[in-house]
Amino acid sequence: MAPASIARVLLDSSLPQLDRLFDYLVPAALVDQVRVGVRVRVPLRSAGRVADGFVVELVSSVEYSGVLSEIDSVVSPIPILAPEVWALARRVADRAAGSASDVVRLAVPKRQVRVEKSWLAGQSTTDTDVVDIGTDAAGTAPAVVHTVAVQGYSTEAIETALASAGRLAIDAIPLVTEVPGGRWVGHWATTLAAAATLAIARGGSAILAVPDYRDQEQLLAALEAVLPAERIVHLDAKQSNPDRYRAVLACLGDTPLVIVGNRSVIYAPARRLALIAVWDDGDPLHSEPLSPYVHTRDAALVRQEQQGGALFFLGHSRSTEVERLVELGWLGSLSPERPYLPKVIPTAQQASQDRLAAQARIPSAAWREARTALETGPVLVQVARPGYAPRLACESCTQSARCLRCEGPLTQKTARSIPACGWCGALAADWKCANCEGTKLRLVGQGATRTAEDLGRAFPGVRVIIADGERPILTVGSEPALVIATRGAEPVAAGGYRAVLLLDGERMVARESLRVGEDCLRWWSNAVALASRGAPTVLVGVGGALATAMATWRLSSYAHTELDDRRRLRFPPAVRVATITGSASAVDKAVAIVAGGDVADTLAGSALVAGGGAGAGGGAGLGTGIGAGTDVLGPVDVEGGGVRAIVRFDYAVGAAVASALRAEVVRNATSRRKRAAGAGASPPLPTLKVRFDDTEPFAD
Repeated sequence: MAPASIARVLLDSSLPQLDRLFDYLVPAALVDQVRVGVRVRVPLRSAGRVADGFVVELVSSVEYSGVLSEIDSVVSPIPILAPEVWALARRVADRAAGSASDVVRLAVPKRQVRVEKSWLAGQSTTDTDVVDIGTDAAGTAPAVVHTVAVQGYSTEAIETALASAGRLAIDAIPLVTEVPGGRWVGHWATTLAAAATLAIARGGSAILAVPDYRDQEQLLAALEAVLPAERIVHLDAKQSNPDRYRAVLACLGDTPLVIVGNRSVIYAPARRLALIAVWDDGDPLHSEPLSPYVHTRDAALVRQEQQGGALFFLGHSRSTEVERLVELGWLGSLSPERPYLPKVIPTAQQASQDRLAAQARIPSAAWREARTALETGPVLVQVARPGYAPRLACESCTQSARCLRCEGPLTQKTARSIPACGWCGALAADWKCANCEGTKLRLVGQGATRTAEDLGRAFPGVRVIIADGERPILTVGSEPALVIATRGAEPVAAGGYRAVLLLDGERMVARESLRVGEDCLRWWSNAVALASRGAPTVLVGVGGALATAMATWRLSSYAHTELDDRRRLRFPPAVRVATITGSASAVDKAVAIVAGGDVADTLAGSALVAGGGAGAGGGAGLGTGIGAGTDVLGPVDVEGGGVRAIVRFDYAVGAAVASALRAEVVRNATSRRKRAAGAGASPPLPTLKVRFDDTEPFAD
C-alpha cells in the first residue's frame, strides 16, 4: 500500500460553500508531523491567502487529477480533533443542514500555547494516559467503584444497560441526599455519579451533560464523594480558554474518565465511551444558540448510535421528545423500585383570610403550611420573575409605561428606587404617559424582591433570602428562613426544605409557548425535589391537568397526553420542523425545493397559510415534494425585514429535507458574489437562514 501523502483538511470557516474536505499534499518536511486531528495552515487559491484547518484524513490518492497545493505548516502537533468528535460533528451538522466547522468550533477550544507546552512536557516525562487510583483483585477497575450502588433503582437494570449499550429514560427520585463532606445534593446527582462509576468499572468513560453551573456543582460534589479527582474532568463552555483547553487535552488519553459539563460537553473526546447521560433535557439551556443549533439530546442520540455505550435521559419530569422515543421503543423506561409520592397540595380555588398573606399571594393553606414549617427549617417560595415589579403602568389609563428614549418597558428594582428602562437603563424621573399625559405610575405584577417584602411582613422576624440571576445562591443551611427564588435558581437546603410554595402558577401557565405545560411541570417538579421527605408543597393558582399531574406525580402521563395532542396538530416533536428565514424570493425558492411543484400554487392552495386546517394536518406539499408528510406554514413577515416559512416533515424524510435545504443555503451564499450588469456591485442579498427543530415559532 502506498504511503499516505495526501491530507484531507476541514477549513475553519463559517462559509457554507467551504463546508467540505479539501485535499493537500503533505510535503516531505512535514510527513512526521502531519497526523489526523492536528491543526494545520493551508493555502487558498484566491489572493494568496492561507487558512487554518484540521487534518481529518490521510490518504494515498484522490480522484482529483490536477496539481494539489501543499500544506503550508503544522500549527500544533497535538491531534486535538479526535476522530469520534469529527464523525459526530459531520453527522449532526448534516442532520441540521449546517456546517461541520461550526460544530467543531464548539467542540475544540482555541489553542492555548502555554497550556499545550505544559501538556506536552508532561507527556514526555510521564505516561499521562494512565492514572493509578487503585484496582480490584483482577487489576481491571478502580476498587472504589465496587462500593457504589445506584440507590433507589435496580442496579441490575443499570448494569445491564451499560453492558448492552442500552438506552433508558429514568424517572428521577424527587429528594435531596447528603454526600460525604456534608454537602447536600439532588438524588439525581448521586444516581448519575453511581452510574458513571459503574461505567468506569467497565473500562469506559462517561459523559454527563447538565444545563447550568448549579447542576454541575451538585454533580461534581456527588462524583467527588465516590471517585478520585484524577478521574473527573470538568469541561464547560463558560470556563476560561486555558481551563477549557486543559480539560480537552485531559480527555485525549485512554484513561476512563467522567466528563461533566453543560451542552458542549457532549462533544468531548472519549475513545472508549461507556455512558452518555443527559440531565433535565427539557431545560432550554440544552438548546445550542449558535449555528447549527443542535440540541444536547439530539447530539447525544447521534453519538450513542455512532460509538455505542449506554444512553440515559434523567429528569423529574419527562419532555415530549423523550416520551416519543419511549413510545417508539427506542428508549426503555426505568422508574424507582419503590415509587415516592411527594405531598403536593393544589390550591387553585382557595383564598387567604389573612390580609398580609393575601398581599403576598399566599392562600390560607399555604400560609399555615409555611408557618408550621418555619418552626423547624427553611421554606422555599418559587416565583416567576426577578426584580421588584415586572411591569409599570400609567395609573390613569393603565397603559404600559414605556421609556421616553427607546420605548423599552419601565421596571422598578425596589420600592424606593427610581423607575428605569429595562432595555437602555435610562432613569424615568420625569416620565409622562404618551397616551393620557399622566405622570403617576402603578406597579403591575410582583417580582422576587417585592414578594420578599410582602412575605417579610406576613412572617415578621423570619430571615428572608432572595436567590435569582443577580444573586446566585447555591446552598442554604437548615435554619428557619424564607428563601424566595425565581424558577431554576432555587438553592439546595441542608436536609431539604420543610415546605415549598409554588407561586405565580397562573402567570407561568399563561406564557406563550408550545412547551408551556411541560416547562411548568419541569420548573415545579424540580422545586418539589428540593423538599425533605414528606414535606408539603403547595401549588398556588393552578388547576386542571397540570395540578392533577403534580398531585398524583404522574408526570409521564401528562407528557403522553401532550404528545398525543401534538400528533393530531402535527406539531413537534410528532413531526420535525425547519424554519426558513430570508428574503421573499430566497425563501420561496427554498420552499419550492422542499415542497415540490410551483411554490406559489403550493402556498396559495394551503389552508394552513390562512390559519385553518391545522387539526387535519393540512395538505400543502403532501405527496408532491421530497415525501408524503411535508407541508408548509407561511411565509410571514418577520421583524427586521424578510419573511419566514415553516416546513413540517416526517422523520423519515429528514435527511432529504436537510440535504435539500443545505444545498439551497450554499447556492444562496455563493450567489451573493455575483455582480449586477453595469458598473459597481449589486447589494448583497439577505443571507438565507435555516434552523431545524425550533419550537418557538409555534408560540401562540
